[in-house]
Amino acid sequence: MIYVEAPDRTVKKGMPSVFLAGGITGAPQWQNELIASIHELDMVIYNPRRANFPIKDPSAAEKQIKWEYDMLRVASMISFWFCKETMCPIVLLELGSHLMTSKPLVVGMDKKYQRRQDVEIQTDLARSDVKIVYSLDDLADEVSKLYNQLKMTV
Repeated sequence: MIYVEAPDRTVKKGMPSVFLAGGITGAPQWQNELIASIHELDMVIYNPRRANFPIKDPSAAEKQIKWEYDMLRVASMISFWFCKETMCPIVLLELGSHLMTSKPLVVGMDKKYQRRQDVEIQTDLARSDVKIVYSLDDLADEVSKLYNQLKMTV
């Protein structure tokens, strides 16, 4: 596993990669749990959640948004997680954007996520091939399955 955390722009070509799209502000540290479950895969993990976000730097938000935008496009797959603690408005935007592509996606959400039905219906309408799961363990399993498919093509 190669771990890349925002704002690091390391790009490793020739191996599968996953972007961890999901709540950060007001959300639990779900990324750590998912990473622990997939750390043995020979892949790049792009994590937008920083250990230390420079909140006093007025340019930090723009740099973060640009990093996420770029890495979402670099990653060979995107894993989405919608936690129950927040609406995840930016993640909804990212999901909507990437449902319009052919990029491999997997969507996970807490069963108590407040916009669950919207995500289920919109995902099915746009890309019925995208699997939706309801636990981080199942999300890790789906990332592993996509990894196995992608490593044959990368």
